[in-house]
Amino acid sequence: MRYSQTRAQELTANGRLQIDTFALDIARPVDNAIVRVMPRNDRDNILEELRTNSSGQTPIIDLPAPPLDFSMQPFSDYQPYSEYDVSVDMEGYEKFYVEGVQILPDTISYQDTPLSPLGAYNRNQTEIVEIKEHTLWGDFPEKIPEDEVKPLPEHHGFIVLPEPVIPEFIIVHMGVPTNKSAKRHWVPFKDYIKNETFTKHRTAQKLVLARFSCTKTTRPINMH
Repeated sequence: MRYSQTRAQELTANGRLQIDTFALDIARPVDNAIVRVMPRNDRDNILEELRTNSSGQTPIIDLPAPPLDFSMQPFSDYQPYSEYDVSVDMEGYEKFYVEGVQILPDTISYQDTPLSPLGAYNRNQTEIVEIKEHTLWGDFPEKIPEDEVKPLPEHHGFIVLPEPVIPEFIIVHMGVPTNKSAKRHWVPFKDYIKNETFTKHRTAQKLVLARFSCTKTTRPINMH
């Protein structure tokens, strides 16, 4: 039998929590916001009431958590983390509420709380975010089997391969890209890169290095 809610008597260890606040309208941390931490689904039982600093962060606080042994067993019968609710209040902004913040033993959890400004018609608006069960603990459908290597779709331009491949030849287009009548020469890659990187023009050096640093193709490279 699995216990989805860790009982109070099983919270024999400690985890840590820090809340980060951020104002979406001015893209800055929120100073002096009121942050309250409560047990899961118990809003009236305030465990901690904190204020954010000029960086929008609360002090790091200790919270009860299950013993580390619950996290060391892959198929434990006990939830390996405790859960808390967090509310953030700041004048001029919607109240932000996070349900189910997960606290693991001997670990610091960081919770972001982006705040939206109040509008003319949403003076009492509250944004609620619910954190679902951890994927290593909750019951989720099994992953649908699929091939590790899949055929590449038909491409009409550049393709990116998992690993860089050095081409044997490149195609040098002797003219501007729009000049389709200009001659094109196949040149060994090593000869081309050797000549270009030893040029006296630093701009040309940078261009070549930039172009080949992101080249991942088995096809001949078309150089204009």
